[in-house]
Amino acid sequence: MFSATRAFTFKFPLPSFAFSAKTLMESPPRNPKANVFNSSSRSPSRKADARDTDDVSITLQEWQGWGTISLVPAKVLEVVEDLKLLERTNDAQMTFGGNGGKLQGEFKIQEDKKHRATYEALGDSEKKIQFFAARQIACRVLGSRDYLCQKCWLPLEEDCMCSRVKHSSLWPGIRFWLYMHPKDFLRQNNTGKLLWQVFGVQSATLCLFGIPEHEEIMRNAFKFSGKDNVWCLYANKNAVTKSVHDAFGQGFSDGIEHSSTVKNEDKTLNFVLIDGTWSNSAAMFRRLKEQTKSVWGEEDLPCISLATGASTMHKLRPQPSWDRTCTAAAAIGLLSELQCLPEFCSYGLDKQAEALEDALVVLLEALTTRRLRMGRSITRKVRHASNVC
Repeated sequence: MFSATRAFTFKFPLPSFAFSAKTLMESPPRNPKANVFNSSSRSPSRKADARDTDDVSITLQEWQGWGTISLVPAKVLEVVEDLKLLERTNDAQMTFGGNGGKLQGEFKIQEDKKHRATYEALGDSEKKIQFFAARQIACRVLGSRDYLCQKCWLPLEEDCMCSRVKHSSLWPGIRFWLYMHPKDFLRQNNTGKLLWQVFGVQSATLCLFGIPEHEEIMRNAFKFSGKDNVWCLYANKNAVTKSVHDAFGQGFSDGIEHSSTVKNEDKTLNFVLIDGTWSNSAAMFRRLKEQTKSVWGEEDLPCISLATGASTMHKLRPQPSWDRTCTAAAAIGLLSELQCLPEFCSYGLDKQAEALEDALVVLLEALTTRRLRMGRSITRKVRHASNVC
């Protein structure tokens, strides 16, 4: 999601693997209530016991276990209830598999017809966005239940990497917002999840695109902090951007009133990371500007461009060009560039960047190991003509 002007060098040795263009880790069909699965690379399909239908609902504990801080979104619960009703009406059980907990089998055919009819009947574009987001998220949560680890979003019994991720305290003068597209939620090779794994959900907060409860939390935080303390890490030809040095260099320290441990919330720097594919980023940025306009009455949202180049994850997940980087690498780059400024050099941001960088390497190794175990190719064809320094 992020563009850059020069290469950012990682300090840690990285696996010298290359990957094919198809990078999502496909998983076998699974049922939202099954809790036993094969340790082989391909698990058998699992269907729910009809007696367990009422247990499909999403509890607050489960919802927040996936990395969120909100209550369970009303629209998500509504979609879950519709799925349960369809299951009872058609006497067909929900079965999930593939990327993102996709519905499969006869139930999928019936659900597709129903959700398309529901979507078309919604005349308001905002209602359509909310329905799309809620359905994506509900299916991903149900399809990942008892299959993915709630912390690292990797298969729980085979690939969980949580024991190797070291936690770190983020300087309280910074708060990250992961503005995530629903199709990236619970995606195994997503890197945005690493921010709250390392720094915690109060320092790196998930905000799901199209979920009103999440977007309201973010809007309220922006309103509290003020326009001068909200920045988006988004490099786009249609967005006016500043470098880290220009935005936070000489003279900026007058507004910093944080110690290394005590947080002054009305002076917190809020950094929004747009976490989705490049094809979805423009729509996400437009919606983000609409969110800020509702707070300040104007769409102008200050944007930061980084000097960070190709990231570790280029080996795993191809980007449109070599000068674009993944979400975690963008956060690493921001912390590293801020550390170089006299105004921020005493807050240990370099150590915090290293902790996040460590976690990114762990994720790459976990995904690499999974692909090798499944007998899948780790050879990636070079798609970009430019060289990386």
